[in-house]
Amino acid sequence: MVCSAVVHFFHVTKVCTVPTAPRPRLRHALSALAITMLIPALVACGGEEKKGYGDETVSGFDGVTVSAKTDKAPTLKWKSEISYPKDPKVKTLTEGDGEEIPKGRGVLAKIYIGNATTTDKEWAYQSQAPEGEELPAEKPWDTILKGAKVGDRIEAIVGSADLLGEGGNPQMGIGNHDTLVVVIDVVKPAADKTPHDVKSSELPKVVEKKGKPTGFDFSGIAKPKADDVLKRSIVKEGDGAEVTADQTVTANYLGMTYGAKKPFDESFSKKAVPFALNQVVPGWTSGLEGVKVGSRVLLQIPPELGYGSEEKPGQGGNPGIPANSTLYFVIDIVKAEATPATQQ
Repeated sequence: MVCSAVVHFFHVTKVCTVPTAPRPRLRHALSALAITMLIPALVACGGEEKKGYGDETVSGFDGVTVSAKTDKAPTLKWKSEISYPKDPKVKTLTEGDGEEIPKGRGVLAKIYIGNATTTDKEWAYQSQAPEGEELPAEKPWDTILKGAKVGDRIEAIVGSADLLGEGGNPQMGIGNHDTLVVVIDVVKPAADKTPHDVKSSELPKVVEKKGKPTGFDFSGIAKPKADDVLKRSIVKEGDGAEVTADQTVTANYLGMTYGAKKPFDESFSKKAVPFALNQVVPGWTSGLEGVKVGSRVLLQIPPELGYGSEEKPGQGGNPGIPANSTLYFVIDIVKAEATPATQQ
């Protein structure tokens, strides 16, 4: 079997069976391709109508009791079905004593989803990983997590279409018009995905042979800190359109870890590689979004936006990627085009 050069940084790849990169977006992870229509008899629940983070009572919460102690996984006790909400209803069961989540940042959180329409079991979905899922700073999470702090346990009532898309998720027993009770235990803020543009002199020098990159020279570059930001330098700006996160980008690239003697992966000696930008490690997605086609870009990607604590074995005589590695890339963007629907 021949594995292309894309295997080190793809979330999903069709050319080789390789461990995937961390944390696909929850909505994509939970959504399904088809839907079996569930037509529930909904019962409206009482309660004073209030808005915002920290409300004690909001319409709909009377239909279920959720345990508040954060030292254990939440349990729930159904009292009745809950009417389908027009907008998410949110309250805080337990207020944490950690830092407030920065505005515009996602969170890492344990998440539990119960179906308040069927009420046939406790949880239709619950996080298994110690840090849970990465929840993005976009609808409906921006409403649910507004003002949230590390250590919070938050309860929300959300429509299935808002959380999972118009199809619901039949595999989880969730229809396309089901009311969901969502419980979130906030673990910590998600990594800052904002690229910080720096001078190319702050990043390792690209070594070339016959005009093609063959590696990096790390002379004079301090060892990176694990919690450093995503750094980007546009060495040469192209004259094409700006890349968007939903596109498929064709690029030549070379990647190394700090102080390595050889690249762990590269395509300059072969040919440019196409990849869906929403299926690569977050450092690539954020680092290339907004960059013009035809550009050469240098990226320094911290572990949390790369492979984190995962260790990637070497392939084809190339070195592997140790756990908690900062990744360095030189990337030439050749073209960008719409991603086929089957790959989104």
